Amino acid sequence: MRAAIVLAPALAVALSAACGEGSRPTATITAADTADQILIKMTHFVTIDGIQRAKVDADTAYFYSPTQTAELRKVHITFFDTHGAQTTNLTARQGTYHWQTGDMEGRGDVPALTTDGRSLRTEVLRYSQRKNEVSSDRSFVFDAPNRHIEGDGFTSEPEFKNLTAKRVTGTGGRFTLPNQ
Repeated sequence: MRAAIVLAPALAVALSAACGEGSRPTATITAADTADQILIKMTHFVTIDGIQRAKVDADTAYFYSPTQTAELRKVHITFFDTHGAQTTNLTARQGTYHWQTGDMEGRGDVPALTTDGRSLRTEVLRYSQRKNEVSSDRSFVFDAPNRHIEGDGFTSEPEFKNLTAKRVTGTGGRFTLPNQ
């Protein structure tokens, strides 16, 4: 009788703990489980009218045929101008490539550096091949000789020569106001 009295509370605690948990899954679904194709050390060249416009390198690429996208890990993108000359390098921890449209997105600490020294850093950067335009709706920092710009979104060409920013702060060089 004494054993039953001692074991009853322990059994009640064990049963009540088990009731709320249900069955736990034995595995999780990952990108590799659902991808139609997986490439390790992928390199992809994007051309327009026979001229190289971008080179996409990724440590790993998960291709999904139904959505015609590839999820990329450890991404490096090199952009080229209309003559095929290299203009900008971009890296990201992750990215998405839409192979039907050529549009791309880099995510997770995305720095971009042009060959002539302009730099931009943001958390998300999107590239539209049709518009030849990069943009973000996230905060960014842009630096160039005599310019420092911060804002909450921007649109530009991949060379960052004509940057249009939203809610911008920064410096744009020095100038002297005329005396009145």
